[in-house]
Amino acid sequence: MPSTPSRHFPRRTAATRRRLAGGATVVMALGLGMAPTTAHADDAQLPTLVKTENIRSHMENLQTIAEYNGGNRASAEPGYDIAAKYVIDQLERAGYTPEKHTYEYDNWNENSPAVLAQTAPEERGFTLEDDFVTMAYSGAGDTTAPGIAVNAETDESGCSADDFSGFPEGAIAIVQRGTCTFTEKTQNAADAGAAGTVIFNNEPGPLLGTVGEESAIPVVGATEEVGAELLAAGDDLELRLSVDSEVVTKSSYSIIAESKGGAKDNVVVVGAHLDGVPDGPGVNDNGSGTAAVLETAKQFAELGAPNNKLRFAFWGTEEEGLVGSTKYVEGLSQKEIDRIALYLNFDMIGSHNFGRFVYDGRGELDGSLPPPAGSAAIQKLFEDYFESQGLVSEPTEFSGRSDYSAFMEAGIASGGLFSGADGVKTEEQVEYYGGTAGEQYDPYYHTPEDTIDKIDWDSVEDLSNGMAYAVEAYADSTLPVNGVLRTHQTQEFVADRLGDLWLR
Repeated sequence: MPSTPSRHFPRRTAATRRRLAGGATVVMALGLGMAPTTAHADDAQLPTLVKTENIRSHMENLQTIAEYNGGNRASAEPGYDIAAKYVIDQLERAGYTPEKHTYEYDNWNENSPAVLAQTAPEERGFTLEDDFVTMAYSGAGDTTAPGIAVNAETDESGCSADDFSGFPEGAIAIVQRGTCTFTEKTQNAADAGAAGTVIFNNEPGPLLGTVGEESAIPVVGATEEVGAELLAAGDDLELRLSVDSEVVTKSSYSIIAESKGGAKDNVVVVGAHLDGVPDGPGVNDNGSGTAAVLETAKQFAELGAPNNKLRFAFWGTEEEGLVGSTKYVEGLSQKEIDRIALYLNFDMIGSHNFGRFVYDGRGELDGSLPPPAGSAAIQKLFEDYFESQGLVSEPTEFSGRSDYSAFMEAGIASGGLFSGADGVKTEEQVEYYGGTAGEQYDPYYHTPEDTIDKIDWDSVEDLSNGMAYAVEAYADSTLPVNGVLRTHQTQEFVADRLGDLWLR
């Protein structure tokens, strides 16, 4: 999930509820010199068709599916398969021909709880979850050995093979989080003969991380406080580090459905991940995004033929490393990539203590990945929409934590909306959205309590309206994003008269 947004737009004092359009005006450009556009936010048809009560029904159904199938919709589990059948059935009823995009992936599992303990100069145990967590894709192993700090006072700790010069073989490396990846730190330690790695955080809180692919040695992430204690123990430090894990190859799939009309060489992709974590029903993460995209797809089918083709995607295995979306993009040819005008991502839109966040297409936030050209235009469209409705919005980092990542890496303009996860709401944001300062945007994120009764429906309404507006706008024209103009063909001229005689 994206991290805490850090920049604010001025507070709007206008009405904070969306004004329902009394009617819809469709502007159709008949000549090549005019760009087709949605005339005004209140004239857009799709936001009035995508109703919050219908989105809620989808979310309730997804929760019921989870409850009767092991309590979750985790990828490759029964709950996911039944949820996928639900999405497919709903799409087929709306006239789509959905397809499964299947893939194989390496699934990392812990078979028993990891152990991190200090055995010398004095004994002390560290608590799993509170003091440390296993890095995803950590290798297995159980060792008791000296704990050796590796350039641990800097943020480049463990990033160079030179840091491990003279490192005693079989020891456990202690490194600080910093400028290079956990994978690099762990691989450098393994190459130096380390039996394990402890990577401690450089800021307060737990360190939830991944080494990407199965490592040669066990590795855990510890808190900043634990790191300080280990360094303070000095040269006599001895640790026990145990990880019981394995990697198993599994298969899963995403669901893809396209509009019947629209230019095949200018495709707008709209996505949300369908899977959830094993620990709960995942109604906000990401039943909310799934339900909103599903309802938007259903109602979009009721509109006339679009200028541009819409491709609705329900990604699998997001929670295990963005697997479904990454496999999909990696499987595209360059020609197919070039045909994608933009990607819109919707991952959590109903957070209990929500914010109204727009992905940072301008790349102005410190934690954002460099956005592809056109992403700033997507950000502006969402900002302008919310402003037209008298609603505050704020940018949030393009941090790589959701399914837009592979699209951005492929150079595809990206954007989307997000209501917040593990970031903390400020006093200023309480003025914008209500809620509680000092608490997470979603206190139930990745817990068994991510249920329908924890959803903020104002957030769902506001963000789903923004989604629907963007879908309709980009179905009409992507000109500001990728410079491509597609128009309806000039209407055939049919005369009313032949000379002085009426023909109709």
